[in-house]
Amino acid sequence: MEANGLIYTHDELEAEYDKLLAIAEKKGASTWQMRVKQQTPHCKFGEDGVCCRICSMGPCRITKKAPRGICGCDAHGIVGRNYLRFTAGGSATHSDHGREIAHTLYCASRDGAYHVKDEAKLISIATRWGIETEGRDIYDVAHDVALAGLEEYGKVFGYQNWIKDATPERQKVWIEQEIAPRAVDREVSKALHMTHMGCSSLPEALIRQSLRCGLSDGWGGSMTGTQFSDIMFGTPMPIDTEANLGVLKKDYVNIIVHGHDPSLSEMIVEYAEDKELVALAHEVGAKGINIAGVCCTSNEVAMRHGIPMAGNFLQQENCVLTGAVEAVVVDVQCIFPALGPLSKCFHTKFITTSDTARMPDSDFIKFEAETAAENAYNIVKMAVENFKNRDQEAVYIPDMKRKATVGYSCEAIIKQLDTVTNSQVDETGTYQPLIDCITSGVLRGAVAMVGCNNPKVRSDHGHIDLMKKLLKNDIILVLSGCSAQAAAKYGLMSKDANEICGDGLKRVCTLADIPPVLHMGSCVDISRMMNLVCDVAAQWGIDTPQLPVVGCAPEWMSEKAVSIGNYVVATGIDTFLGVVPYVYGSSEVTELLTNGIRDWVGAAYTFETDIEKLGDLMIERIEEKRAALGI
Repeated sequence: MEANGLIYTHDELEAEYDKLLAIAEKKGASTWQMRVKQQTPHCKFGEDGVCCRICSMGPCRITKKAPRGICGCDAHGIVGRNYLRFTAGGSATHSDHGREIAHTLYCASRDGAYHVKDEAKLISIATRWGIETEGRDIYDVAHDVALAGLEEYGKVFGYQNWIKDATPERQKVWIEQEIAPRAVDREVSKALHMTHMGCSSLPEALIRQSLRCGLSDGWGGSMTGTQFSDIMFGTPMPIDTEANLGVLKKDYVNIIVHGHDPSLSEMIVEYAEDKELVALAHEVGAKGINIAGVCCTSNEVAMRHGIPMAGNFLQQENCVLTGAVEAVVVDVQCIFPALGPLSKCFHTKFITTSDTARMPDSDFIKFEAETAAENAYNIVKMAVENFKNRDQEAVYIPDMKRKATVGYSCEAIIKQLDTVTNSQVDETGTYQPLIDCITSGVLRGAVAMVGCNNPKVRSDHGHIDLMKKLLKNDIILVLSGCSAQAAAKYGLMSKDANEICGDGLKRVCTLADIPPVLHMGSCVDISRMMNLVCDVAAQWGIDTPQLPVVGCAPEWMSEKAVSIGNYVVATGIDTFLGVVPYVYGSSEVTELLTNGIRDWVGAAYTFETDIEKLGDLMIERIEEKRAALGI
């Protein structure tokens, strides 16, 4: 191990995971590793994006002998349409998440299941949106803010309210380039209309709408999900937790919360502490109830309650394979349908809760904001009663976990970085200490690393190898989603990880008392990163493309990731991908994404599957930005 045994190596973790795979083989259970072999090699037409199946005249596949589909669309139009549809799927997913959170806020009340915990943030948003606050009950204000948020989805005229939080320069660019997001649902609907048979096939038009559709996610649905979650569940502040499969407890009822909607996970956490249910756990022979998380639901409850992280996307099956999990409770997104049949190889209950994510071989308990307390009680009770069905002799919990400090919202970052220098601080805080560190060269820049796991990249290697490289080069990292959980599992979100950093970054982290890898939340919370870069740029007096900051998703896999990439790039942040989108079948679309859109928004994509080279290109880009600023 590195840093005196505080940071895991890939070989150490994979040796333990291999033991779990042996359990799966013994049980005759399917795992993602087995299914990858069955699906390899992948369809080359699909990977290049040149397969079209949006009407029933085909499917059409573009080749040298057949350069156009039956309708006459060429490879450039087909690839562009597929890319836009991919974006629309991701934007719809994140935005529907935000809609559910807005509905939950609408249901909040003084004597209900959900409450207002961050009144200051609620008042701030209401004020910016022109909603009266003076002399009003806080829940009346919350009701009006929630309603205003819901109305953004079907807004008749104008642009999204949230884009007013971007820099004036960004807003101007978006409007001039005709990519400023209007109603959230309108941009998704527009994307699907444009890609219907007989509509758009011009790459420039399709990519322009891809950016607009992405912006309706990042500066629309995701921003709603993030900000309204903070209002109800609290704006995150640094809190200590632990990560990896070792957080499961053999003598406890173990409940895994998995998915993305904190409306569910918050209530599960609350009822895991219910005296009646804890007493029931004791009656069935357990010492208590232990909650652990997977994927973005895990990030949500970790950063607000310190709930431990069992793992990220490709770890979800491993949780069941330990034989120690009474229930996997899921809501929406990134959930393997394989969890149903896998759970039946053990005593584990696979509990689905959303009409949006119905799956075979599951127990369905519909979760709604209006009946949240009752639903959560029944779910936890089902898990507790299942403890007596566990085969304790078959339990194997790998002895591996690492400490992590999580919960660095923008507000928390301001508070922590203000300790780095003696800059005078006003009541709202300042990013000036961060700017000072960058201009002086103590920090070379920052990287926003996000995204999923993908079997096309050796799991977590892309994340971890890149992180170590960047940290050694005095580049501070802000992370969200599965990338954040990778860092936590390996020990890079511990303050002890400062020992592997360059001298400048190590000094900053020591003075500010922070880890070198800052956890900003779930994948919808990439919207926080957009607030962060816009606020830093505004204080610096420059536009976002000038900042020595880049984005990176080394192991992305979902439609959401493409939507995210589009809004990050459109916000002016160069974005580096370790997995290539399905666009290489069109030189025109590839050129637009990697170069042409820079003329529109000041940033573009870089695709590179070699992780070492990807890191070099990111560092090179940061240094180019520094040179352009004269620092």
